Amino acid sequence: MSEKLKLGFIGLGIMGAPMAGHLVNAGHDVFVATRSKIPQNILDSSAVKCASSAEVAQKADVIFLMLPDTPDVDHVLFGDKGVASGLSKGKVVVDMSSISPIATKEFAKKINALGCDYLDAPVSGGQVGAQNATLSIMVGGEEKVFEKIKPIFELMGKNINLVGGNGDGQTAKVANQIIVALNIEAVAEALLFAAKAGADPAKVRQALMGGFASSKILEVHGERMVKRTFDPGFRIELHQKDLNLALDSARLLGVSLPNTATAQALFNSCAAHGGKAWDHSAMVKALEKLANFEIGQKA
Repeated sequence: MSEKLKLGFIGLGIMGAPMAGHLVNAGHDVFVATRSKIPQNILDSSAVKCASSAEVAQKADVIFLMLPDTPDVDHVLFGDKGVASGLSKGKVVVDMSSISPIATKEFAKKINALGCDYLDAPVSGGQVGAQNATLSIMVGGEEKVFEKIKPIFELMGKNINLVGGNGDGQTAKVANQIIVALNIEAVAEALLFAAKAGADPAKVRQALMGGFASSKILEVHGERMVKRTFDPGFRIELHQKDLNLALDSARLLGVSLPNTATAQALFNSCAAHGGKAWDHSAMVKALEKLANFEIGQKA
């Protein structure tokens, strides 16, 4: 590491904790805050616990957020003892949450008005990607700010792209979540069909992995469906949130997303059956309910 930086990280959940850990392990001064209990490995590290988001902003030069939803980001940035109240000119706020592209543009304007820079930088890759520092990071903001922060992004991810201006990173993430949801639905339908027809779904999945139908979703989530391992991962309730962003934005844009709406309906069914905290690969359970047949049982 050529330069020791003062970095802030707010939001130490299933994704944020390992991401912050990479910054600590790189030797930077890291100031942290979270609304829930700080993970033990972060407490045991050199990270400095702060009493508020404002304190993180006061002590750090670059402040990262990793929060569940748009209202959470709004509150942490602009609420009581929020980031905005602790900022001074020249600092950078980087929101790595997955939230509304429209709200993001407004947040950026408010932070810019304080003399600070703003990047939206949502990620894809889930808990495994966060732990292994292999996240894909989709960034919206000014190129000069992106180039400044890119070496820090490289501590957390591998596929790092500047998509465009503020909000465009979030738009890319919404597009990502549409593709992921529809791929999960396709894999679930295919494996359910194969199992109900009497074939071994594990062997069908293996055969498909060598052809044009091969995908990361078939590889990882197809295996989850066959083995019935639905611990997250990425929770259904979070994917519901992302598809709500897609459908709400599509309404404003006058765009029809019929298959996205179907995927959301299947997630809604899972949530209605107590599955909002299941991994999103458990969408297959909604299709199994419709078929009155479960992958793994004998046809």
